Amino acid sequence: MDLKYVKQLLEMVEKSGVNEIELEEKGNKIRITKSAPQNVMSAPAYQMAMPAAPAPAAAPAAQAPAAKAPAAETKKYHEVKSPIVGTFYRSPSPDAAPYVEVGSKVKQGGTLCIVEAMKLMNEIESDVTGTIIKINVENGKPVEYGQVLFLVEP
Repeated sequence: MDLKYVKQLLEMVEKSGVNEIELEEKGNKIRITKSAPQNVMSAPAYQMAMPAAPAPAAAPAAQAPAAKAPAAETKKYHEVKSPIVGTFYRSPSPDAAPYVEVGSKVKQGGTLCIVEAMKLMNEIESDVTGTIIKINVENGKPVEYGQVLFLVEP
């Protein structure tokens, strides 16, 4: 198959509401699947891991204040969320320095990281000016749509 033809197929699947397509031409087969269904599969595994440990009656009361602390922390800071599903990279190349570190000053529109989706490198920019307080994702790890990548103190 012609690579231009495959690229056109990828673009058509991306723009359409189709999640999967399989074609056969002259003995060659190609199957294209959007990555969105993978997110659906990963969420139940995470949810099932949560209730695995039985907790005594006193433990939920102890956990309630701990659950409130991150909520208060995130309200104090601005959350920079991933606009797409992909792989998180802190630097433009493996041997380059990261775009930002904890404590880095960032300006609105400044690049914070890259999220790779379907072999396209998407620069994620800060939507506020401030200081990086926390980096929530490890380099090279998958991220989901809407996942908080950074906490920024405006």
